[in-house]
Amino acid sequence: MKKNQKTLHDDIRLFFKDRGAPDFVMQDPPDHGRIETSKIWTTAALNGYLDFPHVGQAFVIERQSINKKTGRQTLKAEERIAYGVTSKNPEEADAEAVLTTNRGHWTIENSCHHILDWNFDEDRGRIRTGYGPENVTRLRRFAISLIKAKGVRSVAQKTRQLSFNARLVFDYLRMTKNACVVPNRSP
Repeated sequence: MKKNQKTLHDDIRLFFKDRGAPDFVMQDPPDHGRIETSKIWTTAALNGYLDFPHVGQAFVIERQSINKKTGRQTLKAEERIAYGVTSKNPEEADAEAVLTTNRGHWTIENSCHHILDWNFDEDRGRIRTGYGPENVTRLRRFAISLIKAKGVRSVAQKTRQLSFNARLVFDYLRMTKNACVVPNRSP
Protein backbone atom coordinates (compact mmCIF):
# COMPACT_ATOMS: atom_id res chain seq x y z
CA MET A 1 0.00 0.00 0.00
CA LYS A 2 1.29 3.38 -0.90
CA LYS A 3 0.72 6.61 0.92
CA ASN A 4 -1.94 7.63 -1.60
CA GLN A 5 -4.40 5.79 0.70
CA LYS A 6 -3.50 8.09 3.58
CA THR A 7 -6.22 7.11 6.08
CA LEU A 8 -5.73 3.39 5.44
CA HIS A 9 -1.96 3.75 5.64
CA ASP A 10 -2.12 5.76 8.88
CA ASP A 11 -4.58 3.33 10.50
CA ILE A 12 -2.42 0.29 9.79
CA ARG A 13 0.74 2.14 10.79
CA LEU A 14 -0.82 3.13 14.13
CA PHE A 15 -1.99 -0.43 14.82
CA PHE A 16 1.49 -1.87 14.20
CA LYS A 17 3.36 0.91 16.04
CA ASP A 18 4.26 -1.42 18.94
CA ARG A 19 4.62 -4.67 17.02
CA GLY A 20 6.33 -7.07 19.40
CA ALA A 21 7.71 -10.30 17.98
CA PRO A 22 7.14 -10.92 14.24
CA ASP A 23 4.74 -13.60 13.03
CA PHE A 24 7.34 -14.87 10.56
CA VAL A 25 10.98 -14.12 9.66
CA MET A 26 12.60 -15.00 6.34
CA GLN A 27 16.32 -14.75 5.71
CA ASP A 28 17.45 -15.04 2.12
CA PRO A 29 20.71 -16.72 1.13
CA PRO A 30 23.54 -14.16 1.09
CA ASP A 31 23.47 -13.65 -2.70
CA HIS A 32 24.51 -10.55 -4.62
CA GLY A 33 26.82 -9.39 -1.84
CA ARG A 34 24.11 -8.71 0.72
CA ILE A 35 22.23 -10.39 3.55
CA GLU A 36 18.47 -9.82 3.41
CA THR A 37 16.03 -10.40 6.24
CA SER A 38 12.27 -9.86 6.05
CA LYS A 39 9.93 -9.82 9.06
CA ILE A 40 6.14 -9.77 8.85
CA TRP A 41 3.39 -9.02 11.31
CA THR A 42 -0.24 -9.73 10.35
CA THR A 43 -3.64 -9.04 11.89
CA ALA A 44 -7.29 -9.61 11.13
CA ALA A 45 -8.32 -7.37 14.05
CA LEU A 46 -8.70 -4.36 11.73
CA ASN A 47 -10.96 -6.07 9.17
CA GLY A 48 -14.19 -4.52 10.43
CA TYR A 49 -12.59 -1.13 10.98
CA LEU A 50 -10.68 -0.46 7.76
CA ASP A 51 -12.57 1.32 5.01
CA PHE A 52 -11.23 -0.82 2.19
CA PRO A 53 -12.98 -3.57 0.18
CA HIS A 54 -12.35 -7.28 0.79
CA VAL A 55 -9.84 -6.94 3.64
CA GLY A 56 -8.81 -10.35 4.98
CA GLN A 57 -5.70 -9.19 6.83
CA ALA A 58 -3.54 -6.15 7.30
CA PHE A 59 0.22 -6.54 7.52
CA VAL A 60 3.51 -4.77 7.93
CA ILE A 61 6.77 -6.01 6.46
CA GLU A 62 10.12 -4.82 7.71
CA ARG A 63 13.13 -5.47 5.50
CA GLN A 64 16.78 -5.32 6.33
CA SER A 65 19.50 -5.57 3.71
CA ILE A 66 23.12 -5.44 4.79
CA ASN A 67 26.12 -5.21 2.49
CA LYS A 68 28.40 -8.17 3.35
CA LYS A 69 31.62 -6.24 2.76
CA THR A 70 30.82 -2.99 4.54
CA GLY A 71 28.16 -4.12 7.03
CA ARG A 72 26.06 -1.09 6.14
CA GLN A 73 22.32 -0.93 5.39
CA THR A 74 21.60 -0.92 1.67
CA LEU A 75 17.95 0.15 1.93
CA LYS A 76 16.77 3.69 2.55
CA ALA A 77 14.61 4.21 5.65
CA GLU A 78 11.42 4.59 3.57
CA GLU A 79 12.14 1.29 1.76
CA ARG A 80 12.53 -0.75 4.95
CA ILE A 81 8.91 -0.81 6.10
CA ALA A 82 5.87 -1.58 3.93
CA TYR A 83 2.24 -1.67 5.03
CA GLY A 84 -0.47 -3.55 3.19
CA VAL A 85 -3.73 -5.43 3.08
CA THR A 86 -4.67 -8.71 1.51
CA SER A 87 -8.02 -10.27 0.73
CA LYS A 88 -6.79 -13.59 2.16
CA ASN A 89 -7.89 -14.25 5.72
CA PRO A 90 -5.55 -16.01 8.21
CA GLU A 91 -7.06 -19.41 7.42
CA GLU A 92 -6.30 -18.96 3.71
CA ALA A 93 -2.83 -17.45 4.09
CA ASP A 94 -0.61 -17.44 7.15
CA ALA A 95 2.12 -14.85 7.68
CA GLU A 96 4.68 -16.85 5.65
CA ALA A 97 2.28 -17.10 2.69
CA VAL A 98 1.51 -13.37 2.80
CA LEU A 99 5.22 -12.53 2.87
CA THR A 100 5.97 -14.93 0.01
CA THR A 101 3.13 -13.48 -2.07
CA ASN A 102 4.34 -9.96 -1.40
CA ARG A 103 7.86 -10.86 -2.48
CA GLY A 104 6.44 -12.46 -5.64
CA HIS A 105 4.61 -9.22 -6.42
CA TRP A 106 7.87 -7.28 -6.27
CA THR A 107 9.55 -9.84 -8.51
CA ILE A 108 6.94 -9.09 -11.15
CA GLU A 109 7.17 -5.38 -10.43
CA ASN A 110 10.92 -5.40 -10.86
CA SER A 111 11.02 -7.65 -13.93
CA CYS A 112 8.28 -5.97 -15.94
CA HIS A 113 7.59 -2.47 -14.64
CA HIS A 114 11.28 -1.75 -14.18
CA ILE A 115 11.86 -2.53 -17.85
CA LEU A 116 8.91 -0.33 -18.85
CA ASP A 117 10.17 2.53 -16.71
CA TRP A 118 13.80 2.36 -17.82
CA ASN A 119 13.53 1.33 -21.46
CA PHE A 120 10.40 3.24 -22.42
CA ASP A 121 10.49 5.97 -19.74
CA GLU A 122 6.84 5.13 -19.17
CA ASP A 123 6.49 7.20 -16.00
CA ARG A 124 7.04 10.37 -18.01
CA GLY A 125 4.65 9.37 -20.81
CA ARG A 126 2.46 12.14 -22.21
CA ILE A 127 -0.42 9.92 -23.34
CA ARG A 128 -3.09 10.44 -20.69
CA THR A 129 -6.60 10.29 -22.18
CA GLY A 130 -9.03 7.60 -23.23
CA TYR A 131 -7.60 4.17 -23.89
CA GLY A 132 -4.28 5.60 -25.08
CA PRO A 133 -2.19 4.85 -21.96
CA GLU A 134 -3.54 1.31 -21.69
CA ASN A 135 -3.01 0.57 -25.39
CA VAL A 136 0.53 1.95 -25.46
CA THR A 137 1.43 -0.04 -22.34
CA ARG A 138 0.06 -3.21 -23.96
CA LEU A 139 2.17 -2.59 -27.05
CA ARG A 140 5.25 -2.03 -24.92
CA ARG A 141 4.60 -5.19 -22.89
CA PHE A 142 4.07 -7.12 -26.12
CA ALA A 143 7.40 -5.85 -27.43
CA ILE A 144 9.15 -6.85 -24.20
CA SER A 145 7.53 -10.30 -24.36
CA LEU A 146 8.72 -10.82 -27.94
CA ILE A 147 12.25 -9.81 -27.04
CA LYS A 148 12.30 -12.01 -23.92
CA ALA A 149 10.86 -14.96 -25.87
CA LYS A 150 13.95 -14.95 -28.07
CA GLY A 151 16.14 -15.55 -25.00
CA VAL A 152 17.88 -12.19 -25.13
CA ARG A 153 20.13 -11.40 -22.17
CA SER A 154 19.45 -7.67 -22.11
CA VAL A 155 16.07 -6.29 -23.13
CA ALA A 156 17.48 -2.76 -22.94
CA GLN A 157 20.36 -3.52 -25.29
CA LYS A 158 18.13 -5.31 -27.82
CA THR A 159 15.56 -2.47 -27.68
CA ARG A 160 18.28 0.10 -28.41
CA GLN A 161 19.65 -2.02 -31.25
CA LEU A 162 16.22 -2.47 -32.85
CA SER A 163 15.26 1.18 -32.43
CA PHE A 164 18.00 2.33 -34.80
CA ASN A 165 16.80 0.33 -37.80
CA ALA A 166 13.17 -0.54 -38.62
CA ARG A 167 14.36 -3.26 -41.02
CA LEU A 168 16.04 -5.05 -38.09
CA VAL A 169 12.70 -5.20 -36.29
CA PHE A 170 11.07 -7.00 -39.21
CA ASP A 171 14.05 -9.34 -39.58
CA TYR A 172 14.03 -9.99 -35.84
CA LEU A 173 10.36 -10.97 -36.00
CA ARG A 174 10.97 -12.93 -39.24
CA MET A 175 8.44 -10.81 -41.07
CA THR A 176 10.49 -10.35 -44.24
CA LYS A 177 11.11 -12.72 -47.12
CA ASN A 178 14.87 -12.87 -46.64
CA ALA A 179 14.96 -12.99 -42.84
CA CYS A 180 17.31 -15.59 -41.43
CA VAL A 181 15.39 -18.64 -40.39
CA VAL A 182 16.75 -20.48 -37.37
CA PRO A 183 16.42 -24.25 -37.81
CA ASN A 184 13.86 -25.89 -35.55
CA ARG A 185 15.73 -27.75 -32.85
CA SER A 186 14.18 -30.79 -31.25
CA PRO A 187 14.55 -31.19 -27.49
